[in-house]
Amino acid sequence: MDMPASASGSSSPLGSLVLWVRTNYAEPLNSLKQSVRIAHVVFAFCSALFLGGLKALVVGPVAAALLILGNVGVILGLLPTHVAWTVYSIVKTNCINAVLKFAFLLVLPVLLGLWLAIGIFGSVLVGVGYGFVTPWVSTFEAFREEDEAKKYFHSIVDGTWSTIKGSCTVVRDFGDFCYHSYPLYLKEFREKSFHNQSYSIRLIELPACVVVALMGLVVDIPLYTVIALIKSPYMLFKGWQRLLQDLISREGLFLETACVPVAGLAILFWPLVVVGSILLAIVSSIFIGLYGSVIVYQERSFKRGVAFIVAMVAEFDEYTNDWLYLREGSILPKPRYRKRKISHSAEFSVGSSTTRGAKAGHVFSEAPALLVPSLAPSRSVREVIQEVKMVQIWSDMTKSCEIKGKELIDANIITTFHLSDWLQTKGATQETVGIGLPSYAFLHTLLNSIKAGSGGILLSCGIEVTHQNRPQDRLLDWFFHPIMVLMEQIKVIKLKDDEVRFLEKLVLFVGNTSSRDSLDNGFMAHQDPIRSAQIQAISRRLCGITRSVSKLPTYRRRFRQVIKILLSYSLEKEGYSERGRSYRSHSSRSISSVEIVPAEV
Repeated sequence: MDMPASASGSSSPLGSLVLWVRTNYAEPLNSLKQSVRIAHVVFAFCSALFLGGLKALVVGPVAAALLILGNVGVILGLLPTHVAWTVYSIVKTNCINAVLKFAFLLVLPVLLGLWLAIGIFGSVLVGVGYGFVTPWVSTFEAFREEDEAKKYFHSIVDGTWSTIKGSCTVVRDFGDFCYHSYPLYLKEFREKSFHNQSYSIRLIELPACVVVALMGLVVDIPLYTVIALIKSPYMLFKGWQRLLQDLISREGLFLETACVPVAGLAILFWPLVVVGSILLAIVSSIFIGLYGSVIVYQERSFKRGVAFIVAMVAEFDEYTNDWLYLREGSILPKPRYRKRKISHSAEFSVGSSTTRGAKAGHVFSEAPALLVPSLAPSRSVREVIQEVKMVQIWSDMTKSCEIKGKELIDANIITTFHLSDWLQTKGATQETVGIGLPSYAFLHTLLNSIKAGSGGILLSCGIEVTHQNRPQDRLLDWFFHPIMVLMEQIKVIKLKDDEVRFLEKLVLFVGNTSSRDSLDNGFMAHQDPIRSAQIQAISRRLCGITRSVSKLPTYRRRFRQVIKILLSYSLEKEGYSERGRSYRSHSSRSISSVEIVPAEV
């Protein structure tokens, strides 16, 4: 009993001392804790900066070399094929007259030279940027891990092998676009004549187009470069000011403590963004200058083409002033180069860009500006987290295709032959697998969204994609609004069950009446011609959207993985246990041998 009392007596003075120190030195202790926390963040930032730089020096050259050599190899290796495809398409198409064909063939060497210069130069920039910056960013992103052990592990491992694999993925996607998507664009160009779209030009108008194009290059490239260089310091310091304000007020990227190192890296790399903006302005000025010849052709006026060249410089100056919060307007002259405003269907307008896009009446209504990230107050990390990520949409699309594909395999609609035939990119069933299957899967996504009363697109994982939380991606904007319009059209006509089955047939077989009889889902062609025409229009629009999405290089890589999974499932379903092994080995050899076989040209 004496020992506890003694212990209690000895601890009482110590407890009183601690309480006295906390009471009298609370403010210095809090300052010390804050200083230790700041020192820890600074030390962690410097350590991550050093480690990221070390990984960039080791991994960067390898990743950059793979990406640069791969992309340049694709560009140079496919150049003769691209020339042959392009010349063949220009000669065969009926949507342009002979004079316009001659004009295209005349400027083709110039366009090929631009393609080589921009393609190789862009590959070098992307390769160096991706190879050396990605290890740095991956190191800083490791601080988002909650566990300390995971932070140290990911800060060392992340950005090494994944960067090298990413370089190979970029080369593959670029090769897919050049060897598979480009022929599809040419095929559409040749078939435009079937839609009664024809363009013609008189021989006497060609010299004016050529002169204006040359004037555009001579005038726009130097002026765009001068404007970009003059305003680059404003962009540099205003960007730093915005980021430092977020750091002090703990807003935007700096709201979460775990994101402070990443945002600090953004401050350091901001000058690279400014340099990239200047290069983008110079490259875009080439196409803006050449577009003056199109204005001459559209307006049938040499003066209008010259006015376009002058007006685009003023547009660029005004556009950059708005982004950098400088004075409104431009001191440069801005002549009118359109006789009338070209109307655009609201069907293809997208969100807030509609007003801006309709401002000038053509695709170059806004002069390409500096690559200026918004310098307005940044969104918080919580708001960014609530945004649906593009990877979630891609994953849901592939998962939906896989589920619906297995259902069609079980129903014997899609067979092993169809899948292997698509992988080899030849055969009459390519449309059913390549376009019909994803269109069929996406149709059911829209129907499920309508049944659930969703105000947007309801993904299979339960996430609802609306105008508010959709990914802030311009590429997605091109497809999101037409999809929402299509969804509203399906809502308005209120499809019955038999009409839904008819629409399934049309979508799956891409309107092929001979093949769609193989799907016995209990409904034949609709008797009402008006309803039938409405349903067929919906199927054509849905297949058209899918056809446009299928040209994206990342889509082809992901969809090939889905088809390989379905092929494996089909082989297992058919019970080819022994023959399946030999078929897989034979199929893998055949698939690898036709990996670069293009779509029909």
